[in-house]
Amino acid sequence: MLQRASKTAILNVLVATPVAATGQGGIDRVMAALKDELERDPRGTLATFGATRGGGSLALSPFYLAGFLAKMLALRARGELDVVHINLASNGSTHRKLIVAGLARALGVPYVLHLHGGSYPNFWKPDNSLLSRRIRRMFDGAARIVVLGETWKRFVISRAPETADRVIVIPNAAAPPTLPHVGGGERAHILFLGRISDKKGTPQLGEALNRMRDLNWRATIAGDGNVEAARAKAAEYGLADRVDLPGWVGPDRVAELIASADILVLPSFIENLPLSIIEAMASGVAVVATPVGAVPDIVRDGETGLLVPVGDVDALTAALTRLVGDPALRQRLGKAGLALHRNKLDLAPFADTMQRVWAQAAKTGRR
Repeated sequence: MLQRASKTAILNVLVATPVAATGQGGIDRVMAALKDELERDPRGTLATFGATRGGGSLALSPFYLAGFLAKMLALRARGELDVVHINLASNGSTHRKLIVAGLARALGVPYVLHLHGGSYPNFWKPDNSLLSRRIRRMFDGAARIVVLGETWKRFVISRAPETADRVIVIPNAAAPPTLPHVGGGERAHILFLGRISDKKGTPQLGEALNRMRDLNWRATIAGDGNVEAARAKAAEYGLADRVDLPGWVGPDRVAELIASADILVLPSFIENLPLSIIEAMASGVAVVATPVGAVPDIVRDGETGLLVPVGDVDALTAALTRLVGDPALRQRLGKAGLALHRNKLDLAPFADTMQRVWAQAAKTGRR
C-alpha cells in the first residue's frame, strides 16, 4: 500500500518487511507503527511496504518474494524508487534479503539494511564461507546500516570493518499507548509477550512462578511457539487457574494486556532490542529482563527496570517476588521507564530519524 504524501515528496522508499507491516512479529510491529506515523505525517516521503515472506506457510514465501521483486522493478521503471529499506534477520530472512539487495545493486538503487534478530552473531560467522562472504558483500554494499544498540554496531563493524562510517544506532520505538494503564487490580499482573520457547526463557519463567505460588499474582504468557507444552507444565505446577496462555495475540489484544499489566517479564537468552519492553515502558509498566543484546541500553538495573542473569531462576524469582510485593517500586521503575520512552523511544522522533537516514542514503547513492 502506498502512503499518501504531499506534492513536495522528495523520497520514494520501498520497505521490505516479513508480512508488509501488518503487526505480526517484532519487526512488523515496528514497521506497522512506522507506517501509521508516516500516514499521519509523511515527512516528504512516499513509502511502500511490501512482504517478502508472507504470514502463512513458509512454502508460499517464494511467491511473496517474487511479488516484492516485481514491485521493485515496476517502481524503478516508473522512476519512483529512490531507496530500498531492507529489514533483516537470520536464516531465511537473510537468504531472501540477499536477493533483494542484489537486485537493488543491479538496478542502481541505494539500500538501507536494518538489522533485527538477536541470533545474528551465530548466523553470520567470522569465517570465509560462501554465506559469510555473501552477507559481508550485502553489508558492504549498503548505503546505510541501522542497528538497535551499540553492541550491534560493534558486531557489524567486527564482521565488515569498511562499514564503520555507515552504521547508525536507532533503537526500536513505540507510539504512546492508546489505552490508559490501569494495572491488574488486587492481584499483580505479570505479563510475558513473545515466542514461547527455550530461547525466550519461558521454562525458567514457569519455574519462577511455581516458586511464587504463595504470593498474590496472576500471569499472562502470550505468544506462539510451545503453547501446549507450556499449558501442560502450568497444569503440572497446579497454576492453570492463575496462568493464562492464549497463544498468539494481535496488536489490539497486546495493547489491552499491557494496559492491565503491572510487570513485563522477558527472561530471554537471546535478543536484539525487544519491542515488548519498549511498549511496556510506554505504558509505565515495570520491567524485568535479562541483559542480552541491546536490552541494557534501555533497562538500567534498579533505575528503569530490573536485570537478572540469563538462565538464573533464583534471581528471576527474587526480582518478580520483589516487584509483586512492592507496588511503590513498580511505580518508581514504571515512571522512569515512561520518561525514557518519552525522551528516546517515542515513535515520532524515530520516524524523523529514519526519514533522515533514507535521505542520506539517497544522496550518497549505491555502493
